[in-house]
Amino acid sequence: MRNLRILIADDHDLMRRGLKAVVEGHPGWSVVAEAISGHEAVAKASELRPDVVIMDVCMPILNGIEATRQIRRASPQTEVLILSLHHSDQLIRDVLEAGARGFLVKADPDSDVVTAVKCLAERKPYFTSCATEILLNARLGSISTEGDTAMPGERLTPREREVVQLLAEGKTSKEVATTLDISTKTAETHRSNIMRKLEFHSVSEIVRYAVRNEMIEP
Repeated sequence: MRNLRILIADDHDLMRRGLKAVVEGHPGWSVVAEAISGHEAVAKASELRPDVVIMDVCMPILNGIEATRQIRRASPQTEVLILSLHHSDQLIRDVLEAGARGFLVKADPDSDVVTAVKCLAERKPYFTSCATEILLNARLGSISTEGDTAMPGERLTPREREVVQLLAEGKTSKEVATTLDISTKTAETHRSNIMRKLEFHSVSEIVRYAVRNEMIEP
């Protein structure tokens, strides 16, 4: 196994320290940077071009799924391993669509992190057993990923997903506009489109949607 440069992105200090200990306990592997938000992860990955990013799915301002999408676009050679407290059909689909080829739940043993990083370094996918079962069922046709049965959230654009997260975090349209460097009018248009697409009528519904899809922590 060649030397690997790894970026760890998690907003919890204890989790970052634990992952760093696991990574640096493996000969030849080094943590080149840490990030505490999705935006910081994207910026550091774009600058440093690490071999692998270990990314928490639930991150402030920009969640791990959207950060992964941006990292894969900015640094196609960087592989991403997503970590999550839970798993769901929708989340696994989002992980794949964003370009990540690794997925673990945080209850998995440390040895799985090592195995997953090794696989990603060799350009091989690695998914936790529960996610593998979901993927197998999808392959067999038990889960539809397109057509009329697709979940409403799949119709959201990446920008709309960013707006959903910010609104769920309690930001106003003006604050969303400032964070995303867009006009307030554009932010309000995104908000209206989101409410229409998801058939929501209140911000509380957006919050519940964001929690359910692990865009924010409950």
